[in-house]
Amino acid sequence: MTRKLPPRRLLAVAAALALIGHQAKAETAQPGRTTTEDTDTACPLGTFHCPPKPPSYAMCRPNAMLDFYDPTLSRDPSLRETSPTSVLAQHVDSSDQAVYHLSGDVKLDRADQKLQADSLDYNNVSTDYDARGNVRYQEAGQLLSASHMQGNTNASHGIAHDVSYQMLDARGNGVAEQGQMFDAQRTRYTRATYSTCDVGHHVWEFRAKSIAIDKTTGVGVARNATMRLGKVPFLYLPYISFPVNDQRKSGFLYPVFGKSSRGGFELSTPYYLNLAPNYDATLDPRIYTARGPMLGGEFRYLFPRTRGQFNVQYVPDDRGERVGLEDTKDTERYLVNFSNVTRLWGSWNLISSINRASDSGYYYDYGEDLATTGAVVRTLSSNVAVRGAGKWWSAAVGATVYQNVNPFVTDASLQYRQLPYATFSMDVPLTPWLEFGMDTQAVAFRKPGYIEGEREDLYPYLAAYFGTPAWFVRPKVAYRYTAYQLDGDFQKYGGSRGALLGAGGISQFTEQSPTRALPIVSVDSGLVFDRSTSLFGSSYTQTLEPRLYYLYVPYRNQNNLPVFDTRLMSFDYWQLFSPNQFSGADRQMDANNLTAALTSRLLDENGVERMSVSLGQIHYFSPQRVVGNDWVHSAYVAQFGLQLSDRWRLNSSYQWSPNTRMTEMGSFELQRRVGDDGILNVSYHYRRNLLEQYGVSGVYPLSDRWRVVGAVAWSVPDGHSVEAAAGVQYDSCCVALRLVERNYVKQSGYGHPAGSGNQRDNAIMFEIVFKGLGSSGHQIDSLLQRDILGYQ
Repeated sequence: MTRKLPPRRLLAVAAALALIGHQAKAETAQPGRTTTEDTDTACPLGTFHCPPKPPSYAMCRPNAMLDFYDPTLSRDPSLRETSPTSVLAQHVDSSDQAVYHLSGDVKLDRADQKLQADSLDYNNVSTDYDARGNVRYQEAGQLLSASHMQGNTNASHGIAHDVSYQMLDARGNGVAEQGQMFDAQRTRYTRATYSTCDVGHHVWEFRAKSIAIDKTTGVGVARNATMRLGKVPFLYLPYISFPVNDQRKSGFLYPVFGKSSRGGFELSTPYYLNLAPNYDATLDPRIYTARGPMLGGEFRYLFPRTRGQFNVQYVPDDRGERVGLEDTKDTERYLVNFSNVTRLWGSWNLISSINRASDSGYYYDYGEDLATTGAVVRTLSSNVAVRGAGKWWSAAVGATVYQNVNPFVTDASLQYRQLPYATFSMDVPLTPWLEFGMDTQAVAFRKPGYIEGEREDLYPYLAAYFGTPAWFVRPKVAYRYTAYQLDGDFQKYGGSRGALLGAGGISQFTEQSPTRALPIVSVDSGLVFDRSTSLFGSSYTQTLEPRLYYLYVPYRNQNNLPVFDTRLMSFDYWQLFSPNQFSGADRQMDANNLTAALTSRLLDENGVERMSVSLGQIHYFSPQRVVGNDWVHSAYVAQFGLQLSDRWRLNSSYQWSPNTRMTEMGSFELQRRVGDDGILNVSYHYRRNLLEQYGVSGVYPLSDRWRVVGAVAWSVPDGHSVEAAAGVQYDSCCVALRLVERNYVKQSGYGHPAGSGNQRDNAIMFEIVFKGLGSSGHQIDSLLQRDILGYQ
C-alpha cells in the first residue's frame, strides 16, 4: 500500500544525512558517470605549458557503488521541502496512533531521498525511529547501508551498526562497525575504513580505531590509524587530521623519496600549517644520507595591500663533499627566496625578489636534482623596485644584484649590478593614426675590478599607421641619445670592440662623459592578398603577404663607450624587422637596409592557421660598421609551419648565408599525438659554431594503465647527451605510480680547469599518488612538463 506522510515523518532521513555527509572531498564526480576530466580534450599541439590533468577515475568500475543505487532518483535536493513522501510496505500497523509499524520491503521516496529496510518503527510524538534489517539509504550525494539504525529526527542524533557507505559526489567509501551521530554536524565512526578505490576492491585504505568528523570546521580526526596497500600496513599514525571539505587544514603532506649522486637518498616529510585564512606555512624536514639533515620552510601571506612568499632551506652541518668549500670548515649552509608585492598608492607597487645562497656550490650540491625544474642555475638575481603604470605610461625605480652559484667559475662571469636603475616609457596617441612615445632608462653599473659608471638612454619617437585590411604603411622616426658618466679611475680600463664581437683592438677610454646621439628612421609596409582554394578535400583561404621594411641609422663610432649589459643577439626571423641587433643600450647598429619578405598562409573555414611559410632577406646598401661586416645581403631566413590536423604539427626554420655559402642556422620540430594520451616530439637544432643538438621526447601509452616517458637531448659536438630522462607510469582507479631516472649536466665546462669537462649527475625519484588524498608533491610532473612538449 502507498500512503502520504508529512515531511517530518521521514523516519531515518536526518540520521542518514548526518552519518554519511562527512568524508573528505575527492576530485571527481559521481562514479559511473562521465566526469569533466574524462571528456577534456588533450592539450593543443605546440603548447609549451599544458595544465596538469586532474586525477582520472576512468578505470574505476562504472558500477562500483553499493548494489542498491538507483540512477533514476532525482539529483536536486532543493525539491525536498515541496515534495510529498511516498511510503510502500507490505504491512502497516498504526493501532497505536503514536507509533507506526511498517514491515515487509519498506520503501520511502521523497525527491532525491530513498530509504529501504525490512522493518521500521516510527514514533510520531517523540520522532524516535528504529530501522532494522537490510537498511539502505540514498540521497543526492551518498549511499548508506546498515544492519540496524535508530535515533531521533528532531534531535538529529542516531546510531547505525555494520555501516557501509559510498559517496556519489566524491569517491570516498568504506565500512565501519558503528556510526554515531551527536548532532547534524558532528559524527564519529568506530573501527572504520576510508578509500577512494572501487567498493570492495581497496588497493589502499585508511583503517582507524575511530574517525571523528566536524563539518562546521571542515576537519576530520583519525586516531590509531594505519594506511594500507592491499592488506599490508605501511604507515602508522596515532593521530592524524584531514580536511573533509574545501577548507585548508593543517597536517602532514605525503613524503618525497628520491636519490641523487650528490645527496644520496633523500626523504622529505613536509607538514602544512593552516595558520589563518590569509597566511599559512609548510615545514619540510629532510634527510640526505650523503649530507645530513636539512630543514626547509615556506611561509605565504595575503593582506589587503601586500602579498608574498618566503622560502628557506637551512643545513646546520653538511657532512658531504662541498665543491668550492674544500678549504673551509664552515659546514652551515642555506638558501633564501623571498618575493613580495606591496601596493603603495594608486597604481604604484613595491616589488621585491630576494634570492641568496650561502655559497656558490649550494645549487650544485642541493638544488639540481630531480626535484627541481631541471634547469642549470648559474646565477641568482635579487631585485627591489617601485613600479607604476597608467593608461599611456609605465615607470620603475629599483636595484638589481647578482650572486654566482656556479662553483667552477669566478665572479667575473657575473653581470653588472644595477645600483640603482630607473625606467620610464610612454605611448600617447595624438590622432587616430599618429602616436608619440618614449623609452628612457638611467642605470648605475657596479662591478668590482671593472670599469663602472652611470648611463642614461633616451629614445623618443613618432609613429604613424596608415592602412586597411588589405595594406598597411607604418613610418616611424626616433632619436636615440645615450650618455655616460664613468667613475674617476676610468682611464686604467680598456675599451674593446672585440669584447662584443670577438674581433677588433683594445684602446684606453679617453672620455669620462662620452655620449652617442643619432636618428633612427624606418618604414614598414605590406600588402595582403587572399583567395579561396582546396587541399585534400578541404576548403581554405590562402593569403599572399609581401612586406618591405626600410631602416636607416647613421654610423657613430662607439669604441669609446663601455659595454655594461649589451650583447650581439643571434640572428632570427624577427630581426629582419628590428632596429637593432644588440640587446642593451651600449651599442646601436648603423643601418641603410631594406628587408624584403614574403609570407603565405592557409586558413581553414574557422580562420585557424593551418600552414604558414615565410622567406626574407635584408639588403645592405652600405656596410654595417658597428656590427662589423661589409655584406651586401644578410642570410636568407625561412620559416615553415604546418598543422593540417590536431594529430600532428611541424615547425622548421632555416638560414643560409650567401656570404659564407654555409648554413647558419636550422631547426626542425615535429610533434605527433599518439592515441588519446601519448605524444612524440622529434627535434633538431643547429647554429654554426655554437650548437648542434638532436632531441627526442615522448609519452607512449602501452595500455590503459601503463605508459613510458622519456626525453633525450644529444649534443653532436660533445658526443654525448646533455640530458636524458626515462621512466614508467602506472595508473589505476585510485593509485598512480611514477618512476623516473635522469642523467644530466649540472654545470657547464666553461671556466673549468683543463680536463674537468662538464659536471654530470644522476637522480632518481619515485612518486605514489593516492587519488583523492593528494600525492608526494607532483615533482616528477614539473620535470616532464619541461622536457616533453605536450606532456600532461
